[in-house]
Amino acid sequence: MAKDPKFTAREITQIGWYTARMAKRGLAGENVHLGDLERKVERIIDGAREREAQQAADAAEAEKVARKARAKNLKTK
Repeated sequence: MAKDPKFTAREITQIGWYTARMAKRGLAGENVHLGDLERKVERIIDGAREREAQQAADAAEAEKVARKARAKNLKTK
């Protein structure tokens, strides 16, 4: 399984809420459907992975721009 991303406070709260709801449903019996809540948790995790990937791409782009600016400044001096 892939490494879980760092979650925001909101994502942690949502996952905790859905986990508590799954536990409550689990008390009702073994034949209770949990798929809808599991999908919601997976969607939150997938969203966090996408956010983290986008932040990494943005940071890489910012570093690239900074390197170009430093190189341009060195040429003008």
